[in-house]
Amino acid sequence: MSPSSDGRSRKLPFVVLVLSAGTFLMGTTEFVVAGLLPEIAGDLNVSLSQAGLLITAFAAGMIVGAPAMAIATLRLPRRSTLVLALVVFAVGHLVAALSSSFALVLAARVVTALATGTFWCVGAVVATTAAGPGATSRALGMLLGGLTVATVAGVPLGAWLGQLSGWRGPFWVLAALSAGAAAVIGRFIPADERREAPSVRAEFAALRDVRVWLTLSCMALLMGGVLATYTYISPLLTERAGISAGAVPVVLTAYGLGALLGTTVGGRLGDRRPLATLVTAAATTTLVLLLLTWLSPNPVAAVVLVTLMGVTGFAANPALGALALRFAGSAPTLASGLSGAAPNVGIAIGSWTAGIALTSPLGQAGPPLVGTVAVTLTLVPLTALALMRATRSETPSPHRGEGVDLSIGPSESAPNIG
Repeated sequence: MSPSSDGRSRKLPFVVLVLSAGTFLMGTTEFVVAGLLPEIAGDLNVSLSQAGLLITAFAAGMIVGAPAMAIATLRLPRRSTLVLALVVFAVGHLVAALSSSFALVLAARVVTALATGTFWCVGAVVATTAAGPGATSRALGMLLGGLTVATVAGVPLGAWLGQLSGWRGPFWVLAALSAGAAAVIGRFIPADERREAPSVRAEFAALRDVRVWLTLSCMALLMGGVLATYTYISPLLTERAGISAGAVPVVLTAYGLGALLGTTVGGRLGDRRPLATLVTAAATTTLVLLLLTWLSPNPVAAVVLVTLMGVTGFAANPALGALALRFAGSAPTLASGLSGAAPNVGIAIGSWTAGIALTSPLGQAGPPLVGTVAVTLTLVPLTALALMRATRSETPSPHRGEGVDLSIGPSESAPNIG
């Protein structure tokens, strides 16, 4: 077997590493606000729950932007699309950093979300095409690794910088870094080498497979539950667990390290035993969030459980993304866009519901309770996939040069899904 036919026998292409650097910036901007909510709320004269709408607005922009931009840019050169997305991303951050209006900052968040959705849906297809069929989950795991490194380094550093220079400081830094990333992407991403023109009709036809929608439902429920909790993690740690505000970045770093571990392990297991990986991740995340609801007044328990939330909550993402692309067959771009939108449907609804729960008698225990319910519901579409034997591909369909493997595991055999 040639190295190129087996994703396990060779390293991932350099282009995947370059794209993961871009997702690092995207992940930082999406999640850093969670560590800056008190500062933003105070400076813009809004309540904490209103400031949380900055996360909800970003999620809403991703919901609309990822699939819409996947279709709008379908016939554009992928390299140019990635560069343009980063330029718009930089401009959005400049507007937010210069504004004293909460409404304008909210609008800038939506614009940066549209750019993020564009980058993700195109970058995921470029990365999986470059990696080859046998390493789809690994390539997506690397891209998601950029997001999780953002939680390890970008988010805590952003929170720390926000405490030193005000919440606008991280926005200035993100604007500068994304402008530099645009130049790097333009230099290292190869020109398109597609064998045929992409078809909008084929992209929509791929959505007829109910397995695609079941997979997207899993994404929405799982990430919605985790991020419903994470959106208001700062008040939970400071007001419920009694941890000092200065220690919050340290806890966020622990969460990020856990997420990086979960993504790495999930990416490796997802190509071989996808269903076992998904069920285990959903069940353990449910347990962790339930324990966090009960035990978060204890600072040690809170730190341990927040870390474990990162491990279990992110372990399923590479396998879910790979399944969505495989089920979409030869038309993966729209499926990739929906894979970016689906988690943000959950995040938008979850963070909004968590904000309501935060102001209820439940207080800081409300968001993790909302997360527990959402993640528990993930087991419904997972059960449907299992009953359909959806993670087996007895008769794989041919794909047309997009690098998407329709078999569920390594190319030489279909694995036991556990």
